[in-house]
Amino acid sequence: MKKNIAIVGAGFSGAVIANQLAQAGYTVDVFESRPHVAGNCYSERDAETGVMVHVYGPHIFHTDNERAWEFVNRFAEFKPYVNRVKAITDGKVFTLPINLLTINQFFNKTMGPAEAQEFLANLGDKTIENPTTFEEQALRFVGRDLYEAFFKTYTIKQWGLEPSELPASILKRLPVRFNYDDNYFNHKYQGMPADGYTALVQNIIDVPGVTVHLNTTFDPATKGEYEHVFYSGPIDAWFKHTEGRLPYRTLDFEVFRADGDFQGNAVINYCDNEKKYTRITEHKHFSPWEKHEKTICYAEYSRQCEEKDIPYYPIRQNREKAMLELYVNKAQNEPNVTFVGRLGTYRYLDMDVTIAEALATSDKFLESARTNARMPAFTIDPMA
Repeated sequence: MKKNIAIVGAGFSGAVIANQLAQAGYTVDVFESRPHVAGNCYSERDAETGVMVHVYGPHIFHTDNERAWEFVNRFAEFKPYVNRVKAITDGKVFTLPINLLTINQFFNKTMGPAEAQEFLANLGDKTIENPTTFEEQALRFVGRDLYEAFFKTYTIKQWGLEPSELPASILKRLPVRFNYDDNYFNHKYQGMPADGYTALVQNIIDVPGVTVHLNTTFDPATKGEYEHVFYSGPIDAWFKHTEGRLPYRTLDFEVFRADGDFQGNAVINYCDNEKKYTRITEHKHFSPWEKHEKTICYAEYSRQCEEKDIPYYPIRQNREKAMLELYVNKAQNEPNVTFVGRLGTYRYLDMDVTIAEALATSDKFLESARTNARMPAFTIDPMA
């Protein structure tokens, strides 16, 4: 029996699966179309400033998943890091997520937690009993003033859609806190790999039995040369876009450098139309244990992804999910191929979820091999 495995993509999904299967005795070929590993998590030092840059935009590792946290810590030293996001709207600076300081600043009050909770409840639109859209969710729970200040315009810039066109589930991920906690994430484990994400992925994939082919596009016609293929590229590309091209948002970055400290914080969102970019990220602040005399910043612009662009955020509206279902049905009939990761399942995934799913996929494959069972095309439901 062949024990050769092909993995398409050298991001976290591909690297984790390669690591696990190579350790189990398989020979693994990893095909990566870009000139580097780590996918959109790729990081490198800027030659001019010496700052570790998140080349495709910032990534902060945060999780409650013990297995994912233990796994990444085997391959990198993680430094403590708390993401404290600021927001500019109407010429003023506030903290995100919305917390007691934000509420008191915005309304020029000095409320305590219980008073602020009652105050915000009274601002909410109680005529909206079951919010189904982003806009309804915001109006129901934070009221029109906070919605228009922090969410409405930012959402239009980010998604290119009116908030009334987006599902309520997007806003449900954004907490409102009635204390002064400005930690953007609410997870047990939070940190940054001391030497960057590229080094982390390189260490994961540096296993006997794994060969990485950079600048190489995998040809699906060669899948018969392998016992199994794990595909983390765009699911529609595997099928040559026969049912249409699944839409994404992509990002453009305006990069600039300066002496000293530009904004005093890693991330500042621009929530109104005064600026066309959605946020500025200052990368030296993602590594606060390092000291740099100069700085490098990214002003971030979101737009519709075109054919040659890097896909970032799947849109997943009803029309897109209907197209996705056609591809999922095709994938179910594709023998010896499993679709994984953000692009392979057309879902927005945080790094920890990607790693946890890749570990579970590896477990499933090894169990299938032991029991001579068919490995499924998906180990999660991409339609969920």
